[in-house]
Amino acid sequence: MKLNQFFTFLCAACSLFLISCEEEFVPDTDASKQELVLEGYIESGEGANPTYVILTKSIPFVSTVDPNKFSELFVRGAKISVNDGDKNVPLTELCLADLPEELKREVYATLGFDPDSASVNICVYVDLFDQLKREQGRTYALTAEAEGKVLTATTTIPTFTGLYDFEWQDPPGKPNDTLSELNVKISDPAGVKNFYRYYTSSGGGPLIPPFTSVTDDAIFDGKEFEFPLQRAERRDGDFDPETFGLFMRGDTVTVKWVCLDKKHFDFWNTRDYSANRGGPFSSYTRIASNVKGGLGIWGGYSVATYRFRVPPK
Repeated sequence: MKLNQFFTFLCAACSLFLISCEEEFVPDTDASKQELVLEGYIESGEGANPTYVILTKSIPFVSTVDPNKFSELFVRGAKISVNDGDKNVPLTELCLADLPEELKREVYATLGFDPDSASVNICVYVDLFDQLKREQGRTYALTAEAEGKVLTATTTIPTFTGLYDFEWQDPPGKPNDTLSELNVKISDPAGVKNFYRYYTSSGGGPLIPPFTSVTDDAIFDGKEFEFPLQRAERRDGDFDPETFGLFMRGDTVTVKWVCLDKKHFDFWNTRDYSANRGGPFSSYTRIASNVKGGLGIWGGYSVATYRFRVPPK
C-alpha cells in the first residue's frame, strides 16, 4: 500500500515539474490589427458553383459579435480579378439585399446559409457572366485590392477522381428498418498525391461538409478502396450516436465529391482540426492560408454531384 502511495506521489510530482517547465506559447498575431479575410472558390465539373469571393474584416478571437453590426464586416467596393492563364476577369460585386427574394434564397443556399434564417446583407464578388475558363489542370491567380491593401493567391483545379459502386447497406449492430449506411468505392491514381473532400444533403437541405471533411490518399494510394461515406451533420445540431453518419430510408440524398490541391487541403485540414478541438484545454492551431497580404483561402475544386433516393427496407 505504501509503495502504491509512493508511485502516486512520484507521478504527481513529475506532472507538477513538467507543468512548471512548460513555456507559454504566444501566437504571432496582433489582436489590435484588423486584417482582411478572403474566402473564394473556383469549381469545374457537374454541379459546380459559380466562381465567387467573399471579403471580410477580421475580429479579435475573444470578442462579441453584434448581429446588427455583422454586415459591417463585409468589405464593399473592392477590386477583385482572376487570371485563368488566358485572360484577366474582374469579378462583379453583388449584395444579396439587392436581389429578388427567390434568387436571394438560392444564393444563400449555395453559400451554405439557411435561407430561412439568414438575414445578414452578404456582399460577394462573382464571375457573373462565367467568363473564366474553368478546367482541370489550370492555375488561377487572384488579386484583390481594398482599403489600401493588396491580397494575392493562386490555386489549381486538379484532375478529378470520382466515386462508384454506391451501395446501401444495413448499419452494423441491431437490425434497423429506418436507417441505412452508404458504401462507396474509389480507384485512386498511383504515384500522384491526391486530396479529397465531400458534402452531403438529405431531404432537400443544404449541402454541408462532415466534421472531418478532407482526406488524402496516404492509406490507399494507387488502390481500389471501399469505405462508408457518412452523412454530414451540422456542428450546432443535436448529436445522436444512434443515427450519426447514417441516412434515413426514403430520403433524397445528394453527395458532392470534390478534389483539391495541397494548399487547399491544408487549409481545411487545419480548420477542421481546430474546430474539432473545442474546450478550455484545447491547443492553439494556426489555420493554413494560401493568401498573401491577408488571411483565408482561394481554392479550386474539380467536382461531381451524385443524387440518390435511399431505398426502403
